[in-house]
Amino acid sequence: MSSNNNKILINTLPKTLKPAAKFVRHQEQASGLSTSRFIQDVTTCLIPKAVFSRSMADLTENTFLETSEETLIYFVPAILGEKAARNVFSTGLNQDLKKEVAVTGVELLNKAKTDVITKENNKKVLPVKAAIALSAMAIPLTEFSLNYIKNLMTLKLFNKSDFKNIASLENNSEDKQHQEKVKSSAKKHIGFAAGLYAGCLGLAGLLATKGKNSKILQKVSEFIVAPGNKLFKNNTKAKDFINKYFCMDFNNQNGKLVLSKGQLTTCVLVGGAGYFGASSDRGKENLKETATRFPLVALYVITGSEFVEKGFKKILQKMGKCKDLIGKNGNVPKFDELGDIAQKLSAKNGTKIEEEYKSLVKQKVTLSGLPYIFSIGVMGFFVAGMTNYFTKKRYEKSHSTKNEI
Repeated sequence: MSSNNNKILINTLPKTLKPAAKFVRHQEQASGLSTSRFIQDVTTCLIPKAVFSRSMADLTENTFLETSEETLIYFVPAILGEKAARNVFSTGLNQDLKKEVAVTGVELLNKAKTDVITKENNKKVLPVKAAIALSAMAIPLTEFSLNYIKNLMTLKLFNKSDFKNIASLENNSEDKQHQEKVKSSAKKHIGFAAGLYAGCLGLAGLLATKGKNSKILQKVSEFIVAPGNKLFKNNTKAKDFINKYFCMDFNNQNGKLVLSKGQLTTCVLVGGAGYFGASSDRGKENLKETATRFPLVALYVITGSEFVEKGFKKILQKMGKCKDLIGKNGNVPKFDELGDIAQKLSAKNGTKIEEEYKSLVKQKVTLSGLPYIFSIGVMGFFVAGMTNYFTKKRYEKSHSTKNEI
């Protein structure tokens, strides 16, 4: 069934079901990663942190950090990669090879195994793709810096650097020496991130200009755009996992560069280093709160509701629900395949295709939508409330122990 017919069938859905159907369909597309994860982060990070904020300083810095991070991570990659870096680094390629820049490195390397022309073209294309990926390191390195910028902002606006005061655990006068230490550390780490990005741009320029003639630079390029292929040549599962979650290459949506899950992981890991460093500067209470919250949030940002969805699917399968969609092996068809399935069920059952399609869409929304909403609730308000609660309890316990001594 054509994509046109799928669009027609979506328009036959009830008004209450149509928005959910369009969201689930968009979520499955490469460009949908940015939209779905942006909504996820706003509802699991920004809103809960605002609700559970412990002071005006706490509210201000969390609002600044979450808003800037979410905009940076989910919307800047496509602009930086597609509109800027792609135009700069692909100038030496002909028109046909410029189109290949949008194809993922994994696809190009796999195709090169059986296609001699692709293998030759890859010598020119892969270094350019790697250069574009390296230029996008501006995003995780900026996220790294944002944590230190947040510390400087709180110092400037509220004259606070001690987390105990920021989180309203205490209300003591600030230590000026500690404030200078926080300020100095922030400036040093922001400078470090800037220097590291300068190195990334230098390597990107070298790859784009010299990569096609250097076997060493071609290997470096292959590692950047398909690390799993280089690290686990004979282990398909490990190779696919590394390529999915640790590859710096952009994803492809209709010939355009869009955010990939590997880039998300890079942002989480690099940004996490800044998160821990900036927290440590403000005191052990801040560091412990970060250590409590970060592992859960990091895993959720990278994987979304995938783990919840897998468990939910198994439960429904055991209950005998969504039989038309859940296969024996647990696979679920993509949204754009529902039209074809509805057509077959309609012919088999002697029913209207619109009714079959409506039933399939309801099952698909149940399988994808409910885990998404559930995980938002758990990972949002539960984690935010839990971390604040344990921070307070740890402080009270530490304080009471000191008084006893």
